[in-house]
Amino acid sequence: MGSFAPVHVGLNLVFLVPGETGGRETYARELIRALLRGHDDLRLTAFVNREAADAGASRWEDGVETVTVPVRARSRAQWAFGEHALLPRLAARAGVEVLHSMANTGPARGAYARVVTVHDLLYRRFPEFHSRAALAGTAVAMTAAIRRADRVIAISNATRAELVELMSTPAAKIDVVPNGVAVPGQAAATDPDAVRDRYELGRRPLVLTLAARLRHKNLQSIVEAAALIPAAERPLFAIAGQSTSLDAEIAARAVALGVSEDVRLLAWIPAPDVEGLYAAASCMAFPSLYEGFGLPVLEAMARGVPVACSDIPPLREVADGAAVYFDPRSPPELAAAVSGLLRDTADADSRRAAGLERARGFSWDATARLTVASYRRALADWQSS
Repeated sequence: MGSFAPVHVGLNLVFLVPGETGGRETYARELIRALLRGHDDLRLTAFVNREAADAGASRWEDGVETVTVPVRARSRAQWAFGEHALLPRLAARAGVEVLHSMANTGPARGAYARVVTVHDLLYRRFPEFHSRAALAGTAVAMTAAIRRADRVIAISNATRAELVELMSTPAAKIDVVPNGVAVPGQAAATDPDAVRDRYELGRRPLVLTLAARLRHKNLQSIVEAAALIPAAERPLFAIAGQSTSLDAEIAARAVALGVSEDVRLLAWIPAPDVEGLYAAASCMAFPSLYEGFGLPVLEAMARGVPVACSDIPPLREVADGAAVYFDPRSPPELAAAVSGLLRDTADADSRRAAGLERARGFSWDATARLTVASYRRALADWQSS
């Protein structure tokens, strides 16, 4: 990259409320760190909301300038106002040459090149999971951002295909840039037995799911699958992730099926405890109906955890042959996949090894290199238009 002139890149982080934004926060934080590690020909300015600034995230990382956009992103109305009315002016004032909107939406105007990362098109594939107002707002915001962007980053080939099919985005405008994966050292993990004791998980085989309790994550299917496994063979299912209003519905279904002692809902837990859960887990179950990429699957494989996951294109793209696949709408298939991994230790060990090998093909440094190439293309396209 040293042969290129330095580029001032603005990072649109108006969406990011620390600890509440899931995989998109992971994407933003890990990508920024990788950009700082290997790309000293970039100048980075992050545009953050008040929640991030109040949480001490206004500095982000050494080497990243920050500008606070004076809105609170927990309010969708304020978020939209900040992103579309305030950010263009602040970015222009900062003198950015490329503005990278890192989570599906971004300004449709401004005197700079625009790049937008599209993580998924959930609102198009499953409109029933959105309120009418949210559906309309998302449609307007994403359509404008994608159409007006100089380059569109898709996090998987599956998402690229959906952009072409559902948004009529020209294929030549899309850069496929897969997510990476980072694995902390053993010192960053809580002892697995201590994690089991802390969250009262007992000593049974543990099946782990990491997902926010959102409708498309299809977590009720885990309850249904647990009830299909004979009690004497039933593992403990632990679902860790951001709590939502669906918690009560999932818990009620577990009571109705008599598996309330076999399915645990864990709210936000600190990162060392998450690592301890990975170390304690016999396998991961990931029954999502829809993903743009499938970062939890990749993170589990990178930690040597055998994976059983939905047979959907993004997860096949990420896991390739390392995972056991099942129809996410079939609890019997989910139950059989998990039971098979628990019973057949040879197959579980084979999946573990294959997952580790597959995960080595993904890194945030590679994500950063491809992202910078997209910045360069965007700037060239904008300057020539």
